[in-house]
Amino acid sequence: MAAAATCGTGTRSTGSVVVAASRNNVTSFQRRGPRASGTDSGCSRLVSIAGTRPSVRNGQLLVSTGLPALDQLLGGGLAVGTVLLIEEDKYNIYSPLLFKYFLAEGIVTGHTLLVASAKEDPADILQELPAPLLDDNCKKECDEDICNHKTESNIKMKIAWRYQLLPKMEARPVSSSRFGHYYDVSKRIPQELIEASKWHGFFLPEKISSTLNVEPCSLNHGYIKLLQFIQNIIYEEGFDGSNPQKKQKNILRIGIQNLGSPLWGDDICWTENCDSSHSLTKFLYMLRGLLRTSLSACIITVPTHLIQNKAIIARVTNLSDTVVGLESFIGSEKETNPLYKDYHGLIHIRQIPQLNNLIYDVSDVKDLAFKLKRKLFTIERLHLPPDLSDTVSRSSKQDLAESAKLLGPGCGMTARGKKHLDF
Repeated sequence: MAAAATCGTGTRSTGSVVVAASRNNVTSFQRRGPRASGTDSGCSRLVSIAGTRPSVRNGQLLVSTGLPALDQLLGGGLAVGTVLLIEEDKYNIYSPLLFKYFLAEGIVTGHTLLVASAKEDPADILQELPAPLLDDNCKKECDEDICNHKTESNIKMKIAWRYQLLPKMEARPVSSSRFGHYYDVSKRIPQELIEASKWHGFFLPEKISSTLNVEPCSLNHGYIKLLQFIQNIIYEEGFDGSNPQKKQKNILRIGIQNLGSPLWGDDICWTENCDSSHSLTKFLYMLRGLLRTSLSACIITVPTHLIQNKAIIARVTNLSDTVVGLESFIGSEKETNPLYKDYHGLIHIRQIPQLNNLIYDVSDVKDLAFKLKRKLFTIERLHLPPDLSDTVSRSSKQDLAESAKLLGPGCGMTARGKKHLDF
């Protein structure tokens, strides 16, 4: 009975509170404060890093690739802790531009750079970075390119409806946004910006001695040295978050050029059944482990067109987070094709990272082309020009008449004489 009385009393007191709350129009639900939410405080810390922003899709911290059009295709930018793999074009003309854009963006935003190469001295690579275009100058340059493009085709033409429904690519910078910059490829970055930046260089010929005896290992000596160099920079400068006293956090941008080429001591480019076939894949696996636990982002250029074993290309793609391929028209039949006269090559978004999702985020745009203008490298949606001629463009009437004669009586009874077929 006592228990029942106690229970009844509790019920009546609760009911009286609800009635009183309803009379005063006061709800019993309270909004959680910002201090109690760890996610909000975490986002505020991430946004405070210069040159970064959180993704609107999954909250991942993003950095710019240095090419705003490419950032847009990758879902807003390159996620921190991931690898961007660039499949080099055949003559290695346009892929170094994306590599330099990534490094130049790091200098402008104040990020720390780590440049690794087996071909060029990292100091020489930094001297060849493009100059940034800021605000008014950038808008002026973009307007000049747009005007020059309009003078070439001053006749307004209608294109197919499927291209009209596609969203427009970003053609000019937004003055209010400080994420991502535009660069002038005809000018070099000022020497003052290079001297004010913090960077580390890894030049393979200087790190390896020709008389050094290397023990047999699944990784070649160049890859081992590079992994040790990257690991030391991450741990010593606190990019792994091990130094809680470091209040000002920064991003480490890693750039590795021509990875997998013979210059790195890898033989996957000239033989299909190579003994060190797992050397490159194991390097990428260990590199991703370092990136996942640090505030760093990496861009790698690989000459995939030289790799004979297609299975290795598939493994390299799976071990990378984002894969972008460049297909140049130089030396191919598409160079003389009038359909591609306004472009210099195609760009393929082969893979977008799976971050905090169960499925991959596939780009909704498949037909992409790039062209190198006088000062800007642009990415546009590929569309075929309309055929405005009144004559038959695909074949002449004489060819159609000759093909009609070759048809059997059962197939071309209506095509007699020199009348062409209508489909």
